[in-house]
Amino acid sequence: MGKPSGFIEFNREPPGRRDPRSRIHDYDEFYETWTEQAIQEQSGRCMDCAVPFCHTGCPLGNVIPEFNHQVYLGNWEKATEVLLSTNNFPEFTGRICPAPCEASCVLSINNDPVTIEYIEKEISERGYANGWIKPEPPTERTGKKVAVVGSGPSGLATAQQLNRAGHYVTVYERAEKIGGLLMLGIPDFKLEKHIVERKIDLMEKEGINFVTNTNVGVDYDVQNLINDFDAICLTGGSTQPRDLPVDGRNLDGVHYAMEYLTQQNRILSGQSVPPEELINAEGKRVIILGGGDTGADCLGTAIRQGAEVIHQFELLPEPPEERPDGNPWPEWPRVLRSSPAHDEGGIRDYNILTKQFVGDEKLEKLQAVRVEWKQDENGRYNMTEVPNSTFDTDAELVLLAMGFVHPEHNGLLDQLGVELDDRGNVKVDSNKMTSVPNVFAGGDMVRGQSLVVWAISEGREVARCVDAHLSGATNLPKTLPVIQ
Repeated sequence: MGKPSGFIEFNREPPGRRDPRSRIHDYDEFYETWTEQAIQEQSGRCMDCAVPFCHTGCPLGNVIPEFNHQVYLGNWEKATEVLLSTNNFPEFTGRICPAPCEASCVLSINNDPVTIEYIEKEISERGYANGWIKPEPPTERTGKKVAVVGSGPSGLATAQQLNRAGHYVTVYERAEKIGGLLMLGIPDFKLEKHIVERKIDLMEKEGINFVTNTNVGVDYDVQNLINDFDAICLTGGSTQPRDLPVDGRNLDGVHYAMEYLTQQNRILSGQSVPPEELINAEGKRVIILGGGDTGADCLGTAIRQGAEVIHQFELLPEPPEERPDGNPWPEWPRVLRSSPAHDEGGIRDYNILTKQFVGDEKLEKLQAVRVEWKQDENGRYNMTEVPNSTFDTDAELVLLAMGFVHPEHNGLLDQLGVELDDRGNVKVDSNKMTSVPNVFAGGDMVRGQSLVVWAISEGREVARCVDAHLSGATNLPKTLPVIQ
């Protein structure tokens, strides 16, 4: 596979990043282009490992050694064909996926894994440039109509697969743009929006109908979908953010991270925001609560807006740089991760519990305390406050980036009356059907907050189940099981 000795001859060399000192002045993507030789050397590192664990590390079951081999040989069209056989959106996963496949790469047992994510991106871009990624409308129509509610990666995957099976598909989106968080949540410096628009345009040419500014269950009656469609797919996100109910939460200057990020994306798309609604970090002391990807997105955005100083606080301890005991390969490594935004600035700190926000109408300070985590006799970690460790940090803007708890229940879910699980997510059976007949669900709405690659996988599986339900059988592929 690849070059037999490639993993010995070549080190892992991902594409370079633009200089942080220059890229913080724009919102363009931060990766530079690879040379043809560099790409082939990196794909040549893929080993003849006999049992390719990368297959099962990937929720999509991407056949990674095969497309790596084709790239090494220079057969880009064949590589595109192999990649598209399992992944509807490699242009997305090649940019914003944390690459669980790389964590499961056999080479990563004692070396750096193959640069799978970046190779995916190169394949997809060449696929578009050469016309290999093109509209694939169905040759026949079944006459069945399916409504997909939610246009994030899960909804888009559901729609594309069902449309290719011959069903008439309409996608409903409550925002003004199709794409969900791909369009309005993820900053342009990670995913430029013309990349998403290019895919939406292709899907429209395949025959999919997109309806924006339509909040089903709020300004559009759910009964309309029940009356007009043979099946309904719920593929919205886990969009109810985790709050921080402490004193001062309602002060001017404390906002959910997604309010901040979506507003900036709208501004970059040319929309105007009333001054009284503007959330801007320019010249401000900023604190981001949460150490995940959303927090890093806030960090990169605040840097570009010209914040004076930015702190990123995390409740949990700082992860180790190497795998801890009890976290062996091929499990997802619980190690310290840094986003490109962390190369640009900001101060990270750990073991911090926020006690209150302080100010007179407007935010002035965040008061917090240091904590420590100790393991009990059952192996569980318990948090205790460190005595005399309370401290204040000046702040005019605090962004809550602490994740999401479940999908929003008001409106769509309440009107449908679907059963929920104990976490507040939509409950489905083994065929992705909810407690309401002909209503299916998948993605974050079922799993909870997760990865883009999981959303695509879930969408493909929802489509397969709906097609089997409507047609009595299905030729749509089933995704492979993954390492949990």
